[in-house]
Amino acid sequence: MLFGKEHVKRYQETDGAEGHDWQGTVTLLLTTTGRRSGEPRTTPLIYQQDGDAYVVVASKGGDEENPLWYLNLQANPEVRVQVLGDRFTARARTATVEEKPALWKKMAAIWPSYDEYQQKTGRDIPVVVLERV
Repeated sequence: MLFGKEHVKRYQETDGAEGHDWQGTVTLLLTTTGRRSGEPRTTPLIYQQDGDAYVVVASKGGDEENPLWYLNLQANPEVRVQVLGDRFTARARTATVEEKPALWKKMAAIWPSYDEYQQKTGRDIPVVVLERV
């Protein structure tokens, strides 16, 4: 997470006026359903648009484990997304092998640390495509 709960709260309260622009890049809010709890879990994530879809990276800073939000969307791919004041339901899916190189390049261009994260883990870091439904 970026700023954690405070980031989420301020982003939601201000329709992203606070929290969308972050350290030279942009963030959205992704809300998944907890795979065990069934409770909504909201995470701020760096994103880029790809056509009508939004793209995020399940990097967890290069940790050996996938982030919890990624495990949640694998269990239930219906998610909520907020980009600035736009709130919508989306279907989340892992980018295909064919899609991933171009999407990874796009994401690493705005957050070069993604390349470092991939180098420090044996895990193939997933790229996630969020498609509005």
